[in-house]
Amino acid sequence: MRPFTRTIIELFDGKRRYLIPLYQRQYAWKVSPQLELLWDDIHRVARRFEEGGQLPSPHFMGAIVISQIQTFGRQIQAFEVIDGQQRLTTFQLLLAAFRDVATNLSKEYSTEIMKYLFNDGVMEHIDVEKYKLWPSLTDRRSFISLVDPEGEFPKATPLPEDEQGVVRPATAAHAFFRERILEHVQVNGEFDPFKLEKLFEALRQGLAVVSIELEGGDDAQTIFETLNSRGVDLTAGDLMRNFIFQRAKGLGQTEGSLNVDKLYEHYWLPLDRWFWREGDTRGRQTKTRLDWMLVDYLAMMQADVVSVEHLFEAYRKWILEEEPFDTVESELKSIKQSADVYRLISEQSTQTALGKFGRFSKAFDVSTAMPLVLYIATCGDFGGSKLDEALQFIESYIVRRDICALPTGNYNRFFVDVVAKMRSGKGDPLTRLRRLLSASQADAMRWPSNADWKTAWMGSDQYKPNRQARLRHIFEAIEHSKRANEGEVIAIKSDLTIEHVMPQKWQENWPVPGFDHVPEGELDPDQLARQFERQQSINKMGNLTLLTHKLNAKVSNGAFSVKLPAVRAHAALTLNRELHSYEEWNEDSIKQRGQNLFGTAVNIWLAPMLKEDIDAFDAATSQEPFEEVEIATA
Repeated sequence: MRPFTRTIIELFDGKRRYLIPLYQRQYAWKVSPQLELLWDDIHRVARRFEEGGQLPSPHFMGAIVISQIQTFGRQIQAFEVIDGQQRLTTFQLLLAAFRDVATNLSKEYSTEIMKYLFNDGVMEHIDVEKYKLWPSLTDRRSFISLVDPEGEFPKATPLPEDEQGVVRPATAAHAFFRERILEHVQVNGEFDPFKLEKLFEALRQGLAVVSIELEGGDDAQTIFETLNSRGVDLTAGDLMRNFIFQRAKGLGQTEGSLNVDKLYEHYWLPLDRWFWREGDTRGRQTKTRLDWMLVDYLAMMQADVVSVEHLFEAYRKWILEEEPFDTVESELKSIKQSADVYRLISEQSTQTALGKFGRFSKAFDVSTAMPLVLYIATCGDFGGSKLDEALQFIESYIVRRDICALPTGNYNRFFVDVVAKMRSGKGDPLTRLRRLLSASQADAMRWPSNADWKTAWMGSDQYKPNRQARLRHIFEAIEHSKRANEGEVIAIKSDLTIEHVMPQKWQENWPVPGFDHVPEGELDPDQLARQFERQQSINKMGNLTLLTHKLNAKVSNGAFSVKLPAVRAHAALTLNRELHSYEEWNEDSIKQRGQNLFGTAVNIWLAPMLKEDIDAFDAATSQEPFEEVEIATA
């Protein structure tokens, strides 16, 4: 490892190229704090030169790590960037901004700066090798448009649809530097050539980085992980990407681009899109979608719980100690397969089984089931309709437990335990999955039977403000089931809301009948009992329905003669058309409707296997007999 101190200008002096591998993270420096801190350094040194002072040594601005690439014939000397791509890209954008300001104010400096942006003379692939810096594919279009506005876009792919109109960080950085430089070189609105000269002197002499050139045997990944001063914090996904691709180094270059880039472009480039960098929250933790996907992927592969805080360390240990893949390409292929599944789940399309499960998962907040879902969708045992059935088993297990108010604290351990047993089990995979989900009678893990589920469905309060998304999902599923039974295919596109048929504030407009003879202010024991019974019915399933839009408060809390017609008016929903059969609405009506709803629900969310069926399956497949699955609690 050979370190050199080089000023910003010296980094790009002479014929040389810096190639940023495609697997390196995209350009991510922001105006605040990275660019503002850098400009403060530049401005401070330039002012020192303007005042006639001398720096004892250049101002240190961090380090870059590069590794020379073997070149042949007419090819320009090239270096692969191991770490420091953020600084190198920023310096080039700074120089491009300096040139653009100087173009209108001082042609000689504009011409001078061009030497540090472009190579000239003999080269093999001029459209690529002319650039001092060759960014990763995702940054290439925006970078070239700034550094070489009149140039073309060699090997720059079109922007994906979800990035159309997005202002990329490189564009923002160039605009920031151009504005700051223009402000710096003007005094009272007039151009000051002296200030431009001293600013260039600051770049040429006063600001430097340590350039570390690796030699054979140097551990590039370890150096990458430890050198990240003043940069954007590396996510677990960033570290994993570099760890994977560093093990695929040494493949050389073809036509001016690194060969390892082909692996990146095919397998990891889709994971560097904006979709995967968006934040997602689980519990109290917010991470990128990519990090959460990789957590679920590793949990699925290891059949063990993985902490997002220790994701990279766990992944690195697994790869180095267990060597689960023969090649880096097979490792990337495995990750991409899970990522494709995860994206289908996240997009929540009603046209795919995974998309529909994604809608359910969001409503019930059960990301803990994702390792099992990834396994089912990628293992190859659940082709065709089997995938739909398998996901329906998981949804049934969770929905029934939710209605029964059973605890969810062991879900993360339980679902990865099911993955482990699926891998080692025998027999039909669908039956094996249902057997494993049905294997316990303990409240921590049991799949409620029809009898237990009906007791909770009919007897427990189900409506709570924080459960509206879950109830909406349940009632939408019942609505769709009723429509299917009636041959209806009309889709309801509006956002549906949960509504109480008998309002929560029922006391004023929905009095218990039969007690008009009781004087106002007196308490009648029978009346109190009936009022208590009514209050106990309000938040039961039978008193809830869906509306295509909210009712105003006056109607929502109105009397029977006002409320029922308003609810029935939402006749686009089968759930509300059925209310026409009720001439009055009371505790008995709520109970009757609850039973009718349950009759539909029990066919949507399936029951667990019976014990005798489990025993028969175990005997047929020579597996261990039925026993309680023990899950350690934290």
